[in-house]
Amino acid sequence: MNLQKDYYLENSRVLLKPLVIEDTNKLANIAINEPDLWNYTLNKPNSEKKLNTYITNVIADRKNGVSYAFSVYDKQKQAYAGCTRVYEINSIHKTCAIGYTWYSKNFQGTGLNKNCKYLLFKFAFEELLMERIQFRADKNNIRSINAIKSLGCKEEGGLRSNMYKPDGTRRNSMILSILKNEWLNSEKKKLKDKIEIHH
Repeated sequence: MNLQKDYYLENSRVLLKPLVIEDTNKLANIAINEPDLWNYTLNKPNSEKKLNTYITNVIADRKNGVSYAFSVYDKQKQAYAGCTRVYEINSIHKTCAIGYTWYSKNFQGTGLNKNCKYLLFKFAFEELLMERIQFRADKNNIRSINAIKSLGCKEEGGLRSNMYKPDGTRRNSMILSILKNEWLNSEKKKLKDKIEIHH
């Protein structure tokens, strides 16, 4: 597994490119002007300076072999939609998480996310040879939890009071996951079929 390699994940709808510092300019408009994106986020990259720091930290994590972030480009709309990440990569136990995903509201509900996750699942399971992908979501973020379930992930349970929310209160998190055998045996085809309905 070589996380220093530049991976470009692509289908007819979307292009995922390794996140680089130059992406600050492409994503700043979304990060600064759509405050609702950060309702469930403690570290809000909602200024150009904060976004620059956010991306710098993400690049450092990739160098350290623990995460791999992508910018998300919508080929249909010919515009940058946001950002997503494979993180907590554990090469010994072959597990990872997917998250830190944010899209401009113009791209939400358009099928873009399913295309992205299809490519990310394929990348994690078939390129990085992971056995399990995990998602964590705020238990109150029903939209996010439903989106994750629609990808073929299963609810595993919750973590009580496991982190702070932006308002200083504590949050409970829902844990969801998908396993490699589930992906290869059934969920890959199901997700591909869902994507093709949107085209």
